[in-house]
Amino acid sequence: MITTLLETPTIYKQTEGAFWDDPHISKQMLNAHLDPEFEGASRKADFIDQSAQWISTLFPSSKYPTLLDLGCGPGIYSEKFTQSGYKVTGLDFSKRSINYGQDSAKKKQLEIDYRYENYLVMDLQKKFDLITMIYCDYGALSEENRKILLDKIFHHLKPKGKVLFDVFSLTKFMDFEEKQTWESNPKGGFWTAEPHIALNNYLKYNNNVTLEQTSILTENKLIDYYLWTTYFTQETLMKEVCEAGFSVVDVFGDVKGSLYKKDSPTLAIVLEKQSESNG
Repeated sequence: MITTLLETPTIYKQTEGAFWDDPHISKQMLNAHLDPEFEGASRKADFIDQSAQWISTLFPSSKYPTLLDLGCGPGIYSEKFTQSGYKVTGLDFSKRSINYGQDSAKKKQLEIDYRYENYLVMDLQKKFDLITMIYCDYGALSEENRKILLDKIFHHLKPKGKVLFDVFSLTKFMDFEEKQTWESNPKGGFWTAEPHIALNNYLKYNNNVTLEQTSILTENKLIDYYLWTTYFTQETLMKEVCEAGFSVVDVFGDVKGSLYKKDSPTLAIVLEKQSESNG
């Protein structure tokens, strides 16, 4: 165990198992999504309100009636999009979040097609006018998986359809501090309900990738969790999406339409599908 703790993981090494569907962790993640003042799994409620309003203005549902919300979580954006007139499909790989979204939509009498599915292998048998992926999920993927995702998005988008997603910028990367910390949790915590010690390792790779590694040591086992983030400049992101067959319509500082500046911590990109020639 000690030897494992001292190892530096290879870039984009994956956590074993789908931790987002772990009964304990998924409950903590859902609580984080639903806390309006916590900027963790979702952004704060006031940001989301402004963001959803801006998106529905930029891409009115009258012109873009069908919307695919990737990584929809418990449906915070999906519900707001539906209330703005879109016919929404929400897709997420957390069963607990999808179940919550379905229950919430039923209570509010909202027609939302929620899918419990991995967007890297999705095949929904239909195409959409608008596809969103919000809160920098794109940068959590390896370069290989980003290519797979862009291909999946391309083939689920109607001609001239639009895509909106955001990423963290190199400004955010420069603010990232490499460090090691530990904490004792005798009553359990975010990752497990068991008494444990959590060892946290924050590392930088390749001048544009970071790792937040948490090693959970209980009485019987050691589990490593890896949270990767890739950071982009406007130029590197545009190059990546154009190679996947998209054209860039616009770039903003965030998904509520702020002006993009070189020191913006995030950037949001709008893409358009030009043809079926990709892939």
